[in-house]
Amino acid sequence: MLRSSRRAVLLVDGYNIIGIWPSLKQTRDREGLEASREELIEALVNYGAYEGLDTRIVFDSQYRDARCDRQIVTQNLSVYYTDFNQTADSFIERTCAVLKREVHTRSQRLIVATSDRALQLTAVGYGAEWMSAHQLSRAVEATTSKRRRKYQPRKQPSSRFLISGLDAESQRRLSQLRMGL
Repeated sequence: MLRSSRRAVLLVDGYNIIGIWPSLKQTRDREGLEASREELIEALVNYGAYEGLDTRIVFDSQYRDARCDRQIVTQNLSVYYTDFNQTADSFIERTCAVLKREVHTRSQRLIVATSDRALQLTAVGYGAEWMSAHQLSRAVEATTSKRRRKYQPRKQPSSRFLISGLDAESQRRLSQLRMGL
């Protein structure tokens, strides 16, 4: 994912992604929808923060008698539960329509992650970029690997002496101290 000066907005069709990612499907089948939602949120918190994305995960609440709810998880990620009788697709479509002007006038990137073909076509029609569930999965995995490599602790020296683990300058200074210089 390319980084730009403005933070890109990533809209995620939550249940669509859960239904396609094998690990999330297994979690859903074993532990329930709540556990799979939490797993998706955790994966996207890390991905969005590392990539500098304003991530918005949208879940359907069409069968619950509830108002639209927004939960701010981090400064990079929010979770939206749609209004009663509203789908995540219609919520994402409406958000694309609202953000359309910013996409064109301010070079704002808008990315919609879904494997729903109708939503894909609508989002692209509003000027958004499209990312399939599989592409998002690969991007999350690649970012996780990069992050692990970047923050992986250095290997310890094989020597039994502590001094061999120091850089050359520190070794030189310790040697001078030992010699009384």
